Amino acid sequence: MTTYARAWIETRDLVWAWTERTIRGRYQQSVLGWLWAIVQPVATVAVFTLVFTLFVPVDTGGVPYVLFSYTAVVPWTLLAMSLPDMATSLVQSMNLVTKIYFPREALPIAALLARLVDFGVSAFLLALLVLVYHMPVSISGLLFLPVILAIQLALILGLGLGCAALNVFYRDVDPLLRLLLQIWFYASPVIYPVSTVPEEWRALYFLNPMAGIIVAYREILLYDRLPGAELLLSAIGALLILICGVWFFRRVESQFADIV
Repeated sequence: MTTYARAWIETRDLVWAWTERTIRGRYQQSVLGWLWAIVQPVATVAVFTLVFTLFVPVDTGGVPYVLFSYTAVVPWTLLAMSLPDMATSLVQSMNLVTKIYFPREALPIAALLARLVDFGVSAFLLALLVLVYHMPVSISGLLFLPVILAIQLALILGLGLGCAALNVFYRDVDPLLRLLLQIWFYASPVIYPVSTVPEEWRALYFLNPMAGIIVAYREILLYDRLPGAELLLSAIGALLILICGVWFFRRVESQFADIV
C-alpha cells in the first residue's frame, strides 16, 4: 500500500468529522434547521411555476410545471451550492492546511458530502411529489438513479477540486465561479424543456454535462423512459473533468501550505 493510500485511510475520520462540523455549523442557532435544505429549492420552484405557468407557459409534455422544475432544481442546487463551498474550503481552513499534513482533497470532499446531505433532504420531498402526482416510475428506471447521481458527483468533484486548487492562488475564483454558475443555469434545461432548443444546436447543447444529467432525471421520474445517449455523453464529460481536476489538484498540492 502506498504512503498516499495509507494517508487517505487514516484521514477518513477527518473527512467525516469535517463533514459533521460543516453541517452543524450551517444549521446552528437556526430556527428552521434542516428545513432550509427544502426552503430554497421550493421557493425557487414557486417563482418559476408562477412565471412559466401564468405568464410564459412552457410545454412540459403534460407534466405539472411544479414537478417538472423541481426535478431539475434539486440536482442543480446540489451543483450550485457544492462548488462554491468546495472552492473556498482550503482557504477557509488555512490553519489546518499549514500546520499538519493530510490529503488536502479531504476538505473539498467534506464540503461536497455536507451538501449531499442537503440533497438527500430535498430529494425526499421530490420522491413525495412523484408519488402525489402518480408519476409512472418503473423499477428499471429507479435503478438508473444511482448511476445518474454518481455521474453528477464525479462532475462536481472534478470541478470542485480544480476550483479549490485555483482559489488558493487566485482569490478571484470564488466570485467568478458564482457568476459562471448563473450563466450555466440558463444554459441548462432547468426551467425549460430541451425541446425548446433548436435541433441544429442540440449536439453542441449536450456538451454541457448538466444538460444530459437533468434530462436523465426527468426521463426516469416524469416520463417513464430510460436515459438516452445524452447521459453517456455527460458521463464521458464528467469523467474527463474528474481526471483533470484530480490531476491538477495533486500537481499543485505541495504549494498550498506556502501560499495560503
